[in-house]
Amino acid sequence: MQKFYDKPWFYKLFSLILAIVLVAFVDNTQVNVNNQSKVQETASTKQAINMALQVSVDADKYYVTGYPSKVKVTLEGSNALVTSTVNTQNFRVYIDLSKLSVGEHKVPIKVSGLPSQLSYKLSQKYTTVNIQKRKSRTMAVQIGYNKNAVARGYDIGTATVKPETVEVTGALSEVKRIDRIQAQLTVPNASSHTIRRNVMLVALDSKGRQLNVVINPSTATVTLPISVSKKTVKLKLNAANGSSKKVYSLTAKQDQVTIHGQKKALDKIKSLTLNVDLTNIKSSTTRSYRLPVPSGVAWVDPSSVDVRISVSDDDD
Repeated sequence: MQKFYDKPWFYKLFSLILAIVLVAFVDNTQVNVNNQSKVQETASTKQAINMALQVSVDADKYYVTGYPSKVKVTLEGSNALVTSTVNTQNFRVYIDLSKLSVGEHKVPIKVSGLPSQLSYKLSQKYTTVNIQKRKSRTMAVQIGYNKNAVARGYDIGTATVKPETVEVTGALSEVKRIDRIQAQLTVPNASSHTIRRNVMLVALDSKGRQLNVVINPSTATVTLPISVSKKTVKLKLNAANGSSKKVYSLTAKQDQVTIHGQKKALDKIKSLTLNVDLTNIKSSTTRSYRLPVPSGVAWVDPSSVDVRISVSDDDD
């Protein structure tokens, strides 16, 4: 038996048989993989997709409202075909209004362009639309903002908007109700710098209610200038609440201050008066006093000043 294993032809025969078995195993595995892939491609599946709802209508003559912007479509069929259709979206979901007149109508939602091997289901089969005569007009843009949000003592310049006019399109009945096109600027509380914002435009009726129309362009840039002026004035000291038995001499460390505020308010101010409270002051001293801020003034620089108070007895 040992001699049988030692024969050279035995090893050659064994190697050949082993090679045949390995090749058969690999081929069988590949067949199984290919079969499994084909099964996955042909297996039935469902997938939902949101499609834009198209409207067939004479858009130059009519304006339509009431329909949803998108409709959910559930596709069913082979996995490969469903996936391809979802990726390409090469079909239409639409409503046909071409033969309808002005007024409200309930219309069916239709689908075209789908492969015949696919079936579909819509999230809704009908929609209600309102068809009105189309109207366009050019209107000026008005600016709105809260003046009270601007910081105290700052000047508010003339607000500007670009573009100054826009085109408004919609149903004739809605366009007739437009009172103004509003660009509402949001002003942060205590704003102290010029504000420039891109804001959405809205069409409002006489009671401030928003109307369903299309504004082109839909946004505008609003600029609100906010500034502050400054002026240097003389500081005056006024003794208050002193004793009748004492003589007071007041000297400030500086005799001028700079006030910052609204230009009209500063034009009226020639000097700033500080009332120096002498209550309980019986001997010479130096004290710091906070400077008053007049109406229309944002701040005073410096905000406080040192005052030398010299006290002596009244000889009289």
